Amino acid sequence: MKRRIIKLIVTALLMVCFSVFPANGFADTNEVYLGGIPAGFSLYTRGVTVVGIADVVTENGKFSPGKDAGLQIGDVITFIDDKAVNSSEDIAAAVDGKSEVKIKYTRNGESAEGTIKPKKDALGQYKLGLFIRNFVSGIGTLTYVKNNRFTSLGHPIVDENGSLIEIIGGSLINCTITGAIRGERGKAGELKGIFLKNTPFAQAERNTPTGVTGIISDEEIERLELKKVETGKEKVGAAVIYSTVKGSQPKEYAVSVVKIDKNEKNNKNLVLKINDEELLSVTGGIVQGMSGSPILQDGKLVGAVTHVFVNDPERGFGISVENFIEK
Repeated sequence: MKRRIIKLIVTALLMVCFSVFPANGFADTNEVYLGGIPAGFSLYTRGVTVVGIADVVTENGKFSPGKDAGLQIGDVITFIDDKAVNSSEDIAAAVDGKSEVKIKYTRNGESAEGTIKPKKDALGQYKLGLFIRNFVSGIGTLTYVKNNRFTSLGHPIVDENGSLIEIIGGSLINCTITGAIRGERGKAGELKGIFLKNTPFAQAERNTPTGVTGIISDEEIERLELKKVETGKEKVGAAVIYSTVKGSQPKEYAVSVVKIDKNEKNNKNLVLKINDEELLSVTGGIVQGMSGSPILQDGKLVGAVTHVFVNDPERGFGISVENFIEK
């Protein structure tokens, strides 16, 4: 999830290891289940991302098929010989026994095509000389649930180039927040947590411009003890954020909405100021891992935390619930 000087620097608040609206307008009385609980995101990406380029050692010397093909770190390979590839196993099957294959990939969001010549290593396996990644994980916050669909984060998960990562599935996993690195001027803080093994509670389906969405069952809603609230319209003034900075149960922390810009397109409709002394003592303000924390006014959900001002961690941005739902 940046400072009150003229030029702001902001950072999104998902801690990554490496969210239909009535035609007659926003409805104040929409009921949703309120989130605020921490979640471990375990997501599989569409395509495989090149994270390193290496040599293949063969009987005839060393070769670097990936380098020779012009591939670069950050490229996302999506097809080999017109077959979709989403894992190292897919790649191995696609190149086995072939001296040359066609590849389709994206670079900085732009589509490209080329050829690559696999080389047989000392074990007889055909390799491309690439280190790849098809998986991302991190900690964020569940925002709300409506009609058994959850919404989270308030901003997309992006790659190293800032491009939205397309996912093909994954899970939200129960996690416990074990501590926090306090935010300081010039350096965003972050929550520290652990995933609880074998405890997925929701199925991730899409990574959207406003965060990760997917399916959660009635049984999990009941088990998590999510309470119902109405959605409402934000206003300048007192508010609370519902967030978890220790353990697994959310608490309310006092904040102020100091500015509203409904026309802002980058999930920064609200400017927030943290007032809660307890939260400030633990985190120093808004930190990574808090993205998606619900913002409430008069007991109604009006938005979610999305970014922190890096040069002033006591301030940050939020997305309005209206824009959240519309997108």
